[in-house]
Amino acid sequence: MDRQSTLGFILIFLLLVTWMMINAPQEEQNVPSKTAQKTQTTDTSKIKQQKAEKKELVEKQEKSPYGKFFSDRAMGKERIITVETDYFKAELSTKGAVIKTWELKKYKTWNGFPVQLVDYDNKGDLSILLTTTDGKVINTKELFFDVQTPINYIKLENNFEFEIIFILPSSNGGKLLKKMKFANNTYGFDAEIQFVNLQSVIANYQYELAWEHGVRFAEYNSVDEASFAAGYAFAGNELAEINAASVDEKVKKELTGVIDWVATCNKYFAVALIPINRNSEGAHIAGFNKALKDHGMMETYSIALTIPYKGEYNEKSEFKVFLGPMQMEVLESYNVGLEKIMSLGWAWIIRPISEYILLPLFTAIHYVVPNWGLVIIIFSILIKISLHPLSKSQMKSMKKMQKLQPMMNEIREKYKNDPQKMNKSIMNLYKEYGVNPAGSCLPLLLQLPIMFALYNVLRGAIELRQANFIWWITDLSAPDVMFKLPFALPLIGIQEISGIALLMGITMFFQTKMTTTDPRQKALIYIMPIMMTLLFNGFPSGLNLYYAVFNILAIGQQYFVNKKHDDEPLRKVEPKKKAKGGIFKLAKDMPRFKK
Repeated sequence: MDRQSTLGFILIFLLLVTWMMINAPQEEQNVPSKTAQKTQTTDTSKIKQQKAEKKELVEKQEKSPYGKFFSDRAMGKERIITVETDYFKAELSTKGAVIKTWELKKYKTWNGFPVQLVDYDNKGDLSILLTTTDGKVINTKELFFDVQTPINYIKLENNFEFEIIFILPSSNGGKLLKKMKFANNTYGFDAEIQFVNLQSVIANYQYELAWEHGVRFAEYNSVDEASFAAGYAFAGNELAEINAASVDEKVKKELTGVIDWVATCNKYFAVALIPINRNSEGAHIAGFNKALKDHGMMETYSIALTIPYKGEYNEKSEFKVFLGPMQMEVLESYNVGLEKIMSLGWAWIIRPISEYILLPLFTAIHYVVPNWGLVIIIFSILIKISLHPLSKSQMKSMKKMQKLQPMMNEIREKYKNDPQKMNKSIMNLYKEYGVNPAGSCLPLLLQLPIMFALYNVLRGAIELRQANFIWWITDLSAPDVMFKLPFALPLIGIQEISGIALLMGITMFFQTKMTTTDPRQKALIYIMPIMMTLLFNGFPSGLNLYYAVFNILAIGQQYFVNKKHDDEPLRKVEPKKKAKGGIFKLAKDMPRFKK
């Protein structure tokens, strides 16, 4: 390449460089580009949106009844887990970790369905109540728990056990665990409440384990069943009870201190919450009474234990939960005095007879005799045999009173204007012939505690519930209905007639007729049997059966006493001679033994 060509290329290069420098775009100072403006605008709107969403979440949490810790657990999908043993079939729900149903497999309702203890219309029971540090009162019944078990049906046999763990997470990273451990051949389960990292969540240093909706009724006669329903708390070896006896009545009781257990029951079944190691500091029991259609009645009681919370990172409390029949040996197996909820009469005299004499005796006879009606008949015979010496003395005393009646009438006629002298003469007559006017009342007085104890046992013992006897008598714990009138009797309102009550009234008529000779008491022969028949018409057929058999035995006994003593002449009692010299004279006259 020559010199001229080289110079040309250099000039062309310089021209290109100069042209490029002249036409290059100039940077705008302090003016953002359109892209930068767009990015900046997007970032600002995102921050504003995030702030708005956070503000909306806070407002939503503040308005939510579950606060900032549990509001995100108010929505979820419910899952039902079924646990079945030889004694019960239960359904547990992940919504609230509650017991949704609890069917007793060995007991039926009056219309043939399995007895259901949980009021499932109220979404289940056994929930935890607590207060959070953001001022919310939480009932975990409405929150959705997680559950660890992958299966939805568990059947327990032999000695198998199974534990279900429900988990309720908190927004602070903590969690509430509710564990339920089930075993075969038991009524109820073991429960454990555990708090993990909730010390900044739980306020007031306490929470409640509550059963809120009582025990579902299972009997035909709701008024009779309501008469047994009550709420209980046991503490310091004393039983506290509440009972809403009147329609629309509401009752409640707060207790403080260590509580052994709380319970509620209907006539035959109960629910109890029992803290292990007495880990409680109070209790709450409340109830109400409401009217049902067809003159029915319903009583419902809520029970709750107050449990202390110390604010530790990992803290737990253990309980036993009982849901089953009020059977003496079952309740006694808990060794906490739970059997005290059974209605067996006054604690100071009637209850010991019921608990330690009648129930064991009934159970012993039933081991040999399977029919409970025959058990009651045998029991009546045993009671009559045991009271025979007293009854015989009573009947002999009554026979003497009958033979003295003409003499007593003469005295009354003679001293009719002088009551004081008349009474003195009659007492002298009693003394002269060795008659004790109270002798005829003593056997009856001794029978009264047995009668009251027997009334409580036959009316409330679950062993007699739906126990069949013969013919129309299909439940010895309830009144038997032989026939039903087309209308209710005026004033007394009776429409269903008990056959056993009629039999008892008839036997009472003959018994009264055999023992009444005073003309002034003739009306009692008719009035007393009628009144007692009407009164006993609504009593359990088992109780009426006992008295009917007892009356029949008494009639037979009275017949033989009358046959033996009717022709026996009335003799005066010879006065006892007093020894002269008293005790020293008697000692002097005693024979002396030589050494």
